[in-house]
Amino acid sequence: MSPSDIDTTLQTAPHPLQEFADHVAGAVGGSAEITFDTIKIHVEPSNWTAAHQIARDELDLVFFSWLSAIDWSNEVEAGDPLNAEVEERLEVLSTVGDLTEGKRVTFTTDIGREDPEIASLCDIYAGANWHEREAAEMMGITFVGHPDPGHMYLPDSFIGHPLRKSYPLLSREVKPWPGTVDVEAMPGGVSEENPEA
Repeated sequence: MSPSDIDTTLQTAPHPLQEFADHVAGAVGGSAEITFDTIKIHVEPSNWTAAHQIARDELDLVFFSWLSAIDWSNEVEAGDPLNAEVEERLEVLSTVGDLTEGKRVTFTTDIGREDPEIASLCDIYAGANWHEREAAEMMGITFVGHPDPGHMYLPDSFIGHPLRKSYPLLSREVKPWPGTVDVEAMPGGVSEENPEA
């Protein structure tokens, strides 16, 4: 077998996780993607809880690991401008796995940035409680049916959602990012006032 044959074989060989990814996607009615050996299953928001119910009850993905959200926005408050426009949305992600073989799946769905809401997973995975509360508080997502949607970190009177890209940071108002770092000389070290030290 020549090196070019090996390259062709490697390029056409399916990913070792592809069969499992396709099985999960088919079972929950979603689409599978594998990036950096991570299975990501995209489902519609209306299918969010049903997909997780199937994952737990039929696919033995009983361990809830994590839930969070990403604010996809073209508004850049800090740093370099974007290289390309993105579809503005909030992406909600959760990761579940089994307890025997180490299989793990990240479910993802997109919801609108204006009045974002999605059904809570708390009735399916009790571990989603804290994660949903954090995402609600920091990203402004309403998890419909959550048993205790109160704040965890911020006072109830706090206005805004600090992890949204549109949230104004006072530190950025005082000094634009990326700002220069103010470095002070060490005591007894070299400084403009004491160049001989």
